[in-house]
Amino acid sequence: MKVLWAKSPQRSSEIMAALAPVADWHPNTVKTLLTRLVKKKAVSAKPERNHYLFSAEVGEGACVKAESAAFLERVYGGTVKSLLLHYIERHKFSAGDVDELKQVLRKRQK
Repeated sequence: MKVLWAKSPQRSSEIMAALAPVADWHPNTVKTLLTRLVKKKAVSAKPERNHYLFSAEVGEGACVKAESAAFLERVYGGTVKSLLLHYIERHKFSAGDVDELKQVLRKRQK
């Protein structure tokens, strides 16, 4: 999706070329992923001559929000409190970090 958010529309060959430096995916894998994203309506495919032009149909912010909510539900039972407690118990925080967290929480309570 990041490739399509950066530039749309693109042919599958362009998408594969953009992914090549960061992912060693077979062309069929990319095409399967694009097909699934089209079925989910996250990506559109417009026929042009002997290929398709793919475009992002869902914005990055909407995807991040949906994936964050799905992760939170799947791993932490849907509660931010569980996520924060898990993180706080396993990581060290400086006094400045704690003060910053307190400020954020105070602002949210208002």
